[in-house]
Amino acid sequence: MSDTKIIISISSQTLRYLVNGQVLRSYAISTAKNGAGEQQGSGCTPRGVHVIRAKIGAGCEVGTVFVGRRPTGEMYSDELAAAFPERDWILTRILWLCGQEPGKNRYGCVDTMRRYIYIHGCPDHLPMGVPLSHGCVRMKNADVVDLFDLVEAGTEVLIHD
Repeated sequence: MSDTKIIISISSQTLRYLVNGQVLRSYAISTAKNGAGEQQGSGCTPRGVHVIRAKIGAGCEVGTVFVGRRPTGEMYSDELAAAFPERDWILTRILWLCGQEPGKNRYGCVDTMRRYIYIHGCPDHLPMGVPLSHGCVRMKNADVVDLFDLVEAGTEVLIHD
């Protein structure tokens, strides 16, 4: 069995997918506009060791809109975006993260899973390589589909500055 891992660098805005220590994929991402941090309500991207708790959206079309981890029946479009300009768009696939470090990113007011922190797709016109999210890790839709198909629930995810 191979050792599969995801390493996310907040400073370089990259996500690397590794198998047995070898980088097989590298993607440009967008983490939190508010920077790194673990506190509930901070709008920050949590650091430390996590695992993928759940994979959501298998088989959904690219551009499927999710709210509360459920497809809404909508497909992202410029018209939909104009109708709801305040929405933080979660599209295509969701990898829901669960912290593994009690007191740092698990339990209490620092719990990554209870903060609903995901790796997810976003509108493709949004820039990658620039921290702009509300705390999650955003990816281009094609990239999140590629990653989603490579990983399993339980895959380790390390997020660092």
